[in-house]
Amino acid sequence: MPELPEVETTRRGIEPHIVGRKVSWMEVREPRLRWPIEESVSQSITGQTIESVDRRAKYLLLTSAKGRLMIHLGMSGSLRVLRQEKHPGKHDHVDIGLSDGGILRFRDPRRFGSIFWLQDNESHVLLDYLGPEPLSAGFSGDYLFERSRTRRVAVKTFIMNSQIVVGVGNIYANEALYRAGIRPDRLAMRVGKARYERLVEVIKLVLAEAIAAGGTTLRDFVKEDGTPGYFSSNLEVYGRKGEPCLKCGRLLREIRQVGRSTVFCSHCQR
Repeated sequence: MPELPEVETTRRGIEPHIVGRKVSWMEVREPRLRWPIEESVSQSITGQTIESVDRRAKYLLLTSAKGRLMIHLGMSGSLRVLRQEKHPGKHDHVDIGLSDGGILRFRDPRRFGSIFWLQDNESHVLLDYLGPEPLSAGFSGDYLFERSRTRRVAVKTFIMNSQIVVGVGNIYANEALYRAGIRPDRLAMRVGKARYERLVEVIKLVLAEAIAAGGTTLRDFVKEDGTPGYFSSNLEVYGRKGEPCLKCGRLLREIRQVGRSTVFCSHCQR
């Protein structure tokens, strides 16, 4: 699934090509995504000028004077800006035509993505209960420590909870906990304040590095221009089960947490 850095990479990639352009038309070839695309979406955005491309958690928000188009890439979705019309493929479900002749194309092989129209300043239930952005000032060691005091869940599960903080997906949770020296299965309430301060520091660092590198190469995700991200070459634990720890040389272990792979060093992470 595209994680926050991949979504931010997409946002930055499409932004200069669509901001300031008017939406001339919108064609929905396959409305049956995770939530069906309502017929009114095309009518609502057509004629609107895209004023900004924002991101909240893993949701992209194309903002106009009268509302916002909210896009989620799901497990395998991607957006492309085409400079000339190209025959759509089997999984190219939505095209948005722009006033300069460009086309914003939404592709989603697994159809777990979603597209909604939010009128004026309308919110959405998928946005209402989200925690702070991990790169914001509101996400701090003090905040994480206070929220963790009654949490009898593993610290990895805790930081992947979008109501605690958004966008810390499985790959980056693995990497951040390794750099912070914290065992992923330690109870969140048993982690001290100083260690949470360190964890917040490395979460911000890992995500910033991934965004700068263009995200992590996943099976279904490529950058908006069709080239892969390159952060995968910087992964220190994720996907390295049984390989030597880069710090101590001991073999990395793998466990399953809430159905997700967790790789860690039992010597360096306490």
